[in-house]
Amino acid sequence: MAETPKYRILIADDDPIVRDVLRVYLAQKKRFELVGEATDGHEAVRKAMLLKPDLLFLDMLLPRLPGIETLHELASLTLPVRTLVLCSSISKRQIVQALQLGARGVVLKDAMPQLEAAIDAVMLGQYWINGKSVSNIVQELRELGADAGSGNRDHQLGLTAREIDIVSLVAQGGTNKEIAKHLGIAEDTVKRHLTNIFDKVGTSTRLELALFAIDRNLITTSLSEPSIPKSLTN
Repeated sequence: MAETPKYRILIADDDPIVRDVLRVYLAQKKRFELVGEATDGHEAVRKAMLLKPDLLFLDMLLPRLPGIETLHELASLTLPVRTLVLCSSISKRQIVQALQLGARGVVLKDAMPQLEAAIDAVMLGQYWINGKSVSNIVQELRELGADAGSGNRDHQLGLTAREIDIVSLVAQGGTNKEIAKHLGIAEDTVKRHLTNIFDKVGTSTRLELALFAIDRNLITTSLSEPSIPKSLTN
C-alpha cells in the first residue's frame, strides 16, 4: 500500500490566534509537517526561500508586504511552493489577481474544516475555489458571476477588436483551430494574433491570458454563437 505523502507547510499570518489554530490543526494530522511561521510578507518570502515548503498558507492582509505583493515576489523567484490564500473575505477580482500571481486557491478562515481537502486538491494539481476542488479554473470563475472584471474596457493595453475576440474565446477554452473556424480566419492567423496579444498584455500562457480576460471583463463573444464576419485584415 502506497504511503500517503507528507506535506511540508509554512504559515504566513500576523494574527497569533490564526497561527495557533493552524498549528494545532496541522499537529493533529500526521501527514502534515509545519516547517515554519511568518508574521509579515517579507518574512514569508525569506522563509519560503530558506525552508522550501511544499505549501504556503498566505494571509492576504500581511503587514509590510501584503498578500498580493508577496505573491508577486514569490512569482518572480519561481519558487516551487504552492500557495493557498487565507482570508476572512475576498472579492472575485481579488481571487483573479491572486490566481494570476500563482495562488492555487482560497480558503476562508471560517471554513477551516475544508483545509485538508484544500491541501490535497492543490498538491494534486487542482485549484480550490468556492469551497471545492476545481480543474477548470476559468470556467469556475466565469460561473461565479458576470461582474468579476473591472468593467473597464477603455484601457486594454492596445488590443484591437479582433484581438479582444480571440482573448475572449481563449478564456472559454477554445483551441486555435476552434477559434479560427469560429472567426473565419486561418489558424496561423490566430497564432500570430496570440503572439501579439501575449506581448501586449504581458502573459505567457493561455491560463494567464484567460485570467486577464476575466479580470478585464473581456468575455465579449461566445464559441456557441455564430460569429459576425469581419475583414480578414482585422
